[in-house]
Amino acid sequence: MPGEDHLYILMRTKEESLPLMEISPAETDQPDYILVADHRTQRNPRTVYKQRQFLENLKRKGFQYKVKKDQEKVFFAIKADNSIFSLYRTLLMEPEGPAPKVEPAWPTHIPATTRIRIVNFILNSKTPAGDTFWDLMEDGVFETRFPLHQGEEELEVKWARWRNLFRKQPIDDIRYYFGEKVALYFAWLGWYTYMLVPAAVVGLIVFLSGFSLFNASQISKEICEAHQVFMCPRGDYRRRYQRLSDTCTFAKLTHLFDNEGTVVFAIFMALWATVFLELWKRHRARVVLHWDLYGWDEDQEEVALELINCRDYQLQTHQHSYWRSTIILVLSLFMIGIMIGMAHVLVVYRVLASNLFSNSALPFLEDQVTTAVVVTGALVHYGTILIMTKVNKFVALKLCDFEKPRTFSERESKFTVKFFTLQFFAHFSSLVYIAFILGRINGHPGKSLRLAGLWNLEECHLSGCMMDLFVQMAVIMGLKQTLSNCMEYLGPWLTLKYRSMRGCKSEDPELRGWQRNYRLNRVNTFSLFDEFMEMMIQYGFTTIFVAAFPLAPLLAFFSNIVEIRLDAIKMVRLQRRLVPRKAKDIGTWLQVLETIGVLAVIANGMVIAFTSEFIPRVVYKYRYGPCQQDASPSVDCLTGYVNHSLSVFYTKHFEVPVMTDGSENITECRYRDYRNAQDYNLSEQFWFLLAIRLAFLILFEHVALCIKLVAAWFVPDVPQSVKNKVLEDKYRMLRERMWFGGLRRQCAPGLGPGTPPHYSPPLSSRAKSTDV
Repeated sequence: MPGEDHLYILMRTKEESLPLMEISPAETDQPDYILVADHRTQRNPRTVYKQRQFLENLKRKGFQYKVKKDQEKVFFAIKADNSIFSLYRTLLMEPEGPAPKVEPAWPTHIPATTRIRIVNFILNSKTPAGDTFWDLMEDGVFETRFPLHQGEEELEVKWARWRNLFRKQPIDDIRYYFGEKVALYFAWLGWYTYMLVPAAVVGLIVFLSGFSLFNASQISKEICEAHQVFMCPRGDYRRRYQRLSDTCTFAKLTHLFDNEGTVVFAIFMALWATVFLELWKRHRARVVLHWDLYGWDEDQEEVALELINCRDYQLQTHQHSYWRSTIILVLSLFMIGIMIGMAHVLVVYRVLASNLFSNSALPFLEDQVTTAVVVTGALVHYGTILIMTKVNKFVALKLCDFEKPRTFSERESKFTVKFFTLQFFAHFSSLVYIAFILGRINGHPGKSLRLAGLWNLEECHLSGCMMDLFVQMAVIMGLKQTLSNCMEYLGPWLTLKYRSMRGCKSEDPELRGWQRNYRLNRVNTFSLFDEFMEMMIQYGFTTIFVAAFPLAPLLAFFSNIVEIRLDAIKMVRLQRRLVPRKAKDIGTWLQVLETIGVLAVIANGMVIAFTSEFIPRVVYKYRYGPCQQDASPSVDCLTGYVNHSLSVFYTKHFEVPVMTDGSENITECRYRDYRNAQDYNLSEQFWFLLAIRLAFLILFEHVALCIKLVAAWFVPDVPQSVKNKVLEDKYRMLRERMWFGGLRRQCAPGLGPGTPPHYSPPLSSRAKSTDV
């Protein structure tokens, strides 16, 4: 009963009931939660009545509260009676508990995370009047609520400081303070960062290997020496012929990430993604076993909390509506169409910007039109991502509300799937356009496809589309890793400084602590969710188009080292305390990671097949090049590749002649494509290359997916030591029940009637296993 000095828990075995077992409560006067209202609400009788009604409802459920005021706010400190938590323990006790003569396994002290989690659940529930706390906030009855930061100093010293940048994370301490959900996030983030090391090293080797061929590449040599080869003009403004040798530097740079090592690295990353997930599953199994949560059931937890809040709670069963699912599917496809439409808007911008920069008075923009368009396009895309993130979150929430999930956990899972899907298209639609569409539907010189019949569509850089994709990836990842992290830290830090300067300080030490917590930055349901989403998008950039940007794992590694401490400082020093949540895995995010791994195989295979020059080089080497004709060993097999890969266009066929100095002496120009010089139709080489590209794509994806499947089979999800520990616990529990339930029978030799229930076979007779 509320106000009693002791807690009582009823323990029962299968056949008998035992006396009530006394447990002394933890001696603490700290409140579990603080509710805050504006001082002006005390002048409104209706608002005061609603406040008292809400607090009296809590009091009937076993809460105590006290009120303190300062010049601006009214603080209501609430504390739950320990009888609430004794009921929680009773409900979540195993149906047939341990033997009665054995000391209880539960600690007599109630962890702060458990108290906060249960109190938060009760505060979220509806009052007898039908209002929730959020309804009262909207009506101005209360302003906010939060649990207090208490005893965070040790965690701050060990974890939430920049000096601890390379120090191991105290995962158990994080769990004791923030709960299992947050602790698993940091455990996963730390593991992900650790596993990025081999990927970053291999990617850096692939990138640097291009430097060894920076001046030795046969293709680069031919491009740099092609002073008499003129490329056809692009665009409609200031049309001029450009020497192929002018792209010498870009050709050398492109070879840094578009070389033979790209294929090997793409296959390596497919294997890495699988091994990373399998090893994480093993690591998670060890962690949750250490926390004694291996057999924890989330549905049972949800029902227990509902019964604690209302003993007359009626179970909500699982339901499915095909009509609602159809509506949600249609609306989701509509939003995906909008995301793709945003990519088309970016295409229009790049076309208009290309014409604008071509007509610019700045000489630099005139000479580097494509580079300027790519960079500014990436900036526009980044701005679009920021806007669409807010839109996508709103839409995903509305879709979840329409679907009416049964519990909060189910709602969070459904929201995760919807929001990530929309965010994926928002982030990657422009990259898909650059990688697989840009420059491939333009037609040819003299007959190019125009936007609205007015402007030429944008083309790839003269050195190839891989350069465009590389620049787009570099700009977006660079901005996300630098600007986002800076804003993520500076925003809360400046807000806290500003609120601390404005706020008044009480002489009462307890009230001063409440004021300090109130001035911290707000947290909400999405605080941890947003951190997970940020990492999922980064993981997508690290794996999906890694063939075009092998430095992505290296950038992600350095970013994550900063991200871990940044999130730690935010949670401990800059934000209000997160509501602890119990969990034994990272939930739906694991399926998101597995989906990204499959998409990465498909995308990288397509990049190598259709965006990279790898396939055309290999085909030329063994079908058209000098080595196919048994040339001298001193002749490079790619000799003549540049001339072979450029089609011829006769300048007399231009509808509008190019009017520049010296252009009258140019009778033909070259462009990147495989077309006949007579009628400009696609040549035989184009169709042969297309067949080889498709064959390579199918082969690459099947090989990579097979490697993923073999790796997933070879590395068990759960270590044998964890399985054996769970098995031993079940065995011991059954032995104890058999012993104290009067079910002993004659056992094997060596186990007589007097053998204690905790008997285990000698080590020499135990089955040995390898922890794999």
